[in-house]
Amino acid sequence: MPLRRNVTSLTSPLVASGAAGIARAVAALDTGELVAFPTETVYGLGGDATSDTAMAAIFEAKGRPRFNPLIVHVAHMKAAEALVNFDDRARKLASAFWPGALTIVLPRCADCPVSLLASAGLHSLAIRVPAHGVALNLLAAFSRPVAAPSANLSGCVSPTTASHVAASLGNTVALILDGGPCAIGLESTVIDLTGDAPVLLRPGGITAEEVEAVTGPLDRPHGKTDATPSSPGRLLQHYAPWRPLRLDAVSVTRGEALLSFGPHTIIGATTELNLSSNGDLREAAANLFAMLRELDNPTYRAIAVMAVPETGLGLAINDRLRRAAKPTANQKEAAS
Repeated sequence: MPLRRNVTSLTSPLVASGAAGIARAVAALDTGELVAFPTETVYGLGGDATSDTAMAAIFEAKGRPRFNPLIVHVAHMKAAEALVNFDDRARKLASAFWPGALTIVLPRCADCPVSLLASAGLHSLAIRVPAHGVALNLLAAFSRPVAAPSANLSGCVSPTTASHVAASLGNTVALILDGGPCAIGLESTVIDLTGDAPVLLRPGGITAEEVEAVTGPLDRPHGKTDATPSSPGRLLQHYAPWRPLRLDAVSVTRGEALLSFGPHTIIGATTELNLSSNGDLREAAANLFAMLRELDNPTYRAIAVMAVPETGLGLAINDRLRRAAKPTANQKEAAS
């Protein structure tokens, strides 16, 4: 079930989307704040996609129950090529539909600067170039990728006007760029090109038939409902480290690394990384994937993970940890 919160404050300013408004939005993004802005599909809740803290703030503002991957928005094809690896299919789709309501899931570049939180720890990234003057002006002025799910509380109707955003998110965003009603009012179509066949992950503003005219037949996902999603609108594959994870640790055994949370008295770990020494869940969320990757090292026999509160962002943190703790082929191979 999505997290629910009562939002009564409407103090986030609705700002005209001219040059002065764009400048204010860029300044807010530069300091890690969140900005709502219009696209041709729905209003997006934007944050600096290269910032772990900004990405954690998006999940917190939306009350998002899981670390679902976010769509990253860029101003043009050249900016997209700096983030993901394009093949011929992707280039044809981008040529046909960008700027536009099409999101393409592609492998991340080796030096991709986008936060792992934005892609939920996956080696792929969902990316698009929106077809909206305000969005493109903002992206060009900011000059960094912007991750932006729909600007509403998780599980609620997507916003198509600035006032919808204010009613849903209140003062959890620095400002709302008012660009009038969205032209499409339906989220983007998402196509996964990480495999041999193109897969329609989410129908949206561009029809499957239009996409198939470029790519040929589309596959549909064949995952179970508890699989993890590779894009918004799908449940996502969990991050599976090579080292086994042991949850709710109150002590460590020989050869274990410790992923801790808050102040504690556990001693004896081979090494330790603390998600947040003062128990801040937003900081813990921002640190989670990077710290898991750092501890996923053959130097350590396993990773012991302290308990994280099952509240707020802790629900999302624990969801990812529980998925990561399930035995995988990688972990069995590492233990053999």
